[in-house]
Amino acid sequence: MTRSNVLQIEPLTPAIGAILRGVNMAERASDDLIADIRQALLDHQVIFFEGQEATPGQQRDFAARFGELHVHPLYDRNAEHPEIMVIDNHVDNPTDNNFWHTDVTFIDTPPMGSILAARQLPPVGGDTMWSSMTAAYRALSEPMKRFLEGLEAIHDFAYAFTPDGLAGSQAGRAQYEKAVAANPPVTHPVIRTHPETGEPCIFVNSVFTRRIKGLRREENRAIMGFLNQHVQQPEFVVRWRWRPGDVAFWDNRCTQHRAVDDFLPHRRIMTRATVLGDKPTFRAA
Repeated sequence: MTRSNVLQIEPLTPAIGAILRGVNMAERASDDLIADIRQALLDHQVIFFEGQEATPGQQRDFAARFGELHVHPLYDRNAEHPEIMVIDNHVDNPTDNNFWHTDVTFIDTPPMGSILAARQLPPVGGDTMWSSMTAAYRALSEPMKRFLEGLEAIHDFAYAFTPDGLAGSQAGRAQYEKAVAANPPVTHPVIRTHPETGEPCIFVNSVFTRRIKGLRREENRAIMGFLNQHVQQPEFVVRWRWRPGDVAFWDNRCTQHRAVDDFLPHRRIMTRATVLGDKPTFRAA
């Protein structure tokens, strides 16, 4: 039962994903509808809205109903709305999001969520996949859960973004060095407790997690390699085939995602608003 009495929810898999109907992002939603959307996000971890015609400004305003917005230090931004990141991939700018990751874990308060809108799509391909980190945690053995719950990991902006990498080189040396200085490495628990649901979930990823503290190099390689493979199991994953007007909103605290890099030489343009969250913590059950 929803508060707004307009929201329709269609789950996509047992672990993750649902389509929400009854939302028009081009209009200001009622407080009750925003509460329903937030609950659906908690229940399904990534939610999809179809047939939207929201402008980048309306996308920003919708995202701001859920919290303060993040401005990325490197990626291109909408000229009028710097909170909107523009992801424009084509032959001269191939995607660098084709690795499983959680967004912006290189800051003390990683995002609670991201809202991604399709602006221009290839005729076929360019899907996005999301994986549930709560489902991935539940599938671990009990001894592995206990082992990981006592660990912390280093997340590092400079580990993901190198000066010669795609984003770093396009931003220019001065902007890149400024971003590195503003984003020193941070420490997060390997298993975090979701601040709203109380569920434990895996909180390391192959893009931003440099290493797990306290492990030797070979141990770190083995554990991170295992976790990075483990989270990709199809039982944890939903795959979305984009159509014009589609929007995805995912809970960044308990998911990973990756773009499917199969659409070149065609062009794919997306816009993203990112909602800041809180500092990850782990609370033992």
